This record gives sequence, C-alpha cells and structure tokens, in this order.
Amino acid sequence: MNPIVELLHTAKARTRGGRERGVSRSSDGLLDIRLSMPGTARIGANPEQLLAAAWSASLASAIALAARQRTIAFPVDPAIEAEVDFCVADGAYFLRARLNVSLPGVEQELAEMLLNEAEKICPYSNATRGNIEVTMELVRTAL
Repeated sequence: MNPIVELLHTAKARTRGGRERGVSRSSDGLLDIRLSMPGTARIGANPEQLLAAAWSASLASAIALAARQRTIAFPVDPAIEAEVDFCVADGAYFLRARLNVSLPGVEQELAEMLLNEAEKICPYSNATRGNIEVTMELVRTAL
C-alpha cells in the first residue's frame, strides 16, 4: 500500500554554467546568485555554501517542530553552524558535513532529545543519511 503524498512546495531554479562561472535564479526571482569556485577571485557563492545554508535552516525548523510537538517552549531560536566539505579522493568527488547546533537555555538532556528527533524530521538530514559522512553535534556555546 502506497502512502498518500501531499506536495508542500516545489522549488524551481535554473542554472546556466556551472560552479566556476554559473548563475542560478529561482523561478520567482527571489534567489538570483552568481556561482564561483572556492578560493577564486570571482564573486559568488558555491553550491556547498548553498547546501550548508539550506540544511541548517531546515534543521533549525525541525528542532522547533520537535519542540512544538512536545509542547516545549523554546527560550531562543536554535543556532546552527553548518560546514559542507567538497572533497576528492581517487578521482571521485564527494561531500561531507558537520552541523554544530546551539540551543542556549535548553537543558542538555532535552536538547539532545530534540536534536535526535529533529534529525529524523529534517528532509536534508533524511536525504543525506547514509550517503555522506555527517557529524552532528550539540554545542553549548551561543553561535
């Protein structure tokens, strides 16, 4: 039996060129960005920065949802520092990521539980699980 799927949103973007000299624009025009390789003089973001921003925003929302589902009021919004590495080994390109999550004012045990639940809710975490090396850590400092 197939589950009923409710489509919540479709993001559309068109990219011309690639990571070296590309331009990417969303269908609504709200995202209009030049792409560049890390370490070059060209102005623009790289795909790994975009993934880090999207994943950290999604995980923060998932943490807030996990708290709401348990009727827990948060003292502050979650802060997440995401790092996405673009790597190569033996000619094969791959990604790996680190997500450092700060939940100031939330007791350690509760913060760990919410992060574990959020990691199961977050669509980016679900999409990357088992596909790339991911380190997710709860940090106690405000970011």
